[in-house]
Amino acid sequence: MFIITRGKVELPGTGLKSKAELNTAQNQGCSDTVSVCLVMNMLSACVLVCPLLGVVPRLFVGHVPWLWTAGVFQVAMCILFYRAMDTLAATFYGFTALLKFAEGYSALLSFYSIEPYSPVPFPAVFSVLFFVLALFSCQKSMLEGLYQLFFVAFCIAIAAQPQGFFQGGTQGVEGAIFIMSALMLLITTFNMVSTTLIPTGQGYFKALVTRIQGVNLRANDKELNDPYLGYSKYADAELLGHACSVLATFAITATVGNKGPLAVLILPWVVVAGGALQLLCGSVAFARGKTFESTVFILYGMMWTVWGLTRFGGLYGQTRSFDVAVGIISFMLFNGLVTAAAVFVNVAWFAYSLTFQLILISFLLDAVGALPYGYDIGVTIIFGLVSFYCFLAHIFNSTFQSPQIPLGKPLIKMSGVGGGADICPHVSARKATSVQQIAEIMKNGGICGMPTDTVYVLVAACNRPDAVIKAYKVKKQAGGPTYVHVDLFY
Repeated sequence: MFIITRGKVELPGTGLKSKAELNTAQNQGCSDTVSVCLVMNMLSACVLVCPLLGVVPRLFVGHVPWLWTAGVFQVAMCILFYRAMDTLAATFYGFTALLKFAEGYSALLSFYSIEPYSPVPFPAVFSVLFFVLALFSCQKSMLEGLYQLFFVAFCIAIAAQPQGFFQGGTQGVEGAIFIMSALMLLITTFNMVSTTLIPTGQGYFKALVTRIQGVNLRANDKELNDPYLGYSKYADAELLGHACSVLATFAITATVGNKGPLAVLILPWVVVAGGALQLLCGSVAFARGKTFESTVFILYGMMWTVWGLTRFGGLYGQTRSFDVAVGIISFMLFNGLVTAAAVFVNVAWFAYSLTFQLILISFLLDAVGALPYGYDIGVTIIFGLVSFYCFLAHIFNSTFQSPQIPLGKPLIKMSGVGGGADICPHVSARKATSVQQIAEIMKNGGICGMPTDTVYVLVAACNRPDAVIKAYKVKKQAGGPTYVHVDLFY
């Protein structure tokens, strides 16, 4: 009544107030976007619970629009969370979108009287990723971490039952998710409009971590997701990108055997996780101005999509030909360039691209019918472990200031790049915060070296004579004439 009447009718004891009067921090924690995501989780959960309650005999093709609509909404909300600089929420709803597309795919196959078999490795690994995400989401609120643990149980239920979404255990956990989503929706919407907040356990994670010696939280670090100058403001999507690599990799470790390619639940995991979501991560990285990362995720996303549809979508069949191998060789050439570029980034990216090259080799050998026994399983596990390390390092390093999980230094340094980094601070020329840092240094009497459109210059504040003298002495040591650039005043 309060919302409908725009604040004119307020029931006694509710303590409601208009949105304009809400606290800014309160709005950040309880946004309208979260409510939409929770409603979509309830929508997909109630669809899967219907067979368990006897509303319908089983999942059927009529459920597909509901499940895939929820998945599309979750992907859209994932993008909005990246825009809101909330990496953890974006990653979580990217995960839930993947589940909804897989549920819809399973319901679609019922049209062909197929109940796809669910291999154990993928949901088991998915539960680990959900657990890690739930653990670090506790820094937002303990209730958020508890809610995500229900999805850990859901993935375990999928792994424990061969028919996955069609069996009672999995559907029962979805019933629990529906109840928990409804409770979360109630708490979220109430805290959005009420002066009296329902406690969600905020601050407990920080209080616990501060008691651990040698561990420092990264609190309100503006540079963490700071965009490059001239590019869009989005949070870093590398966390979701590496997680999708883990999921797609362990999905293809399942063997089809004598079953048809559609009879084993692999296609949605590979195409949606490895393909669509990695393309999303690449697009976000491109919008942030991160050329290398966007190239990697878009290239790998295309490869996972093509291979998933070809190998596990029934397009491959039983034939092996050189025509398929030609396309894989093209991807290998592109990835060779990515691997060469990765040596200038860090060790983690080099290992990531190099081990993916080994997977491409396994695809090539499979295409020509010369795949050695166990080679594909071995290289996919290696790439999956490297991807998991990158996932863990990004979520850990974005949460804690110290200690840090090492990603390694560049294997090759170009001449002059990074020189003197141990003597004076270096700031990125592509970030807005770098301009603020330089301004602070100059205000305090420091000097800075900056590139212009023609030459490199030493800059100092003209209202600080000591800084001007310092710049002159530095230039005198370097030799050559000194040119003074002064802005004109009228």
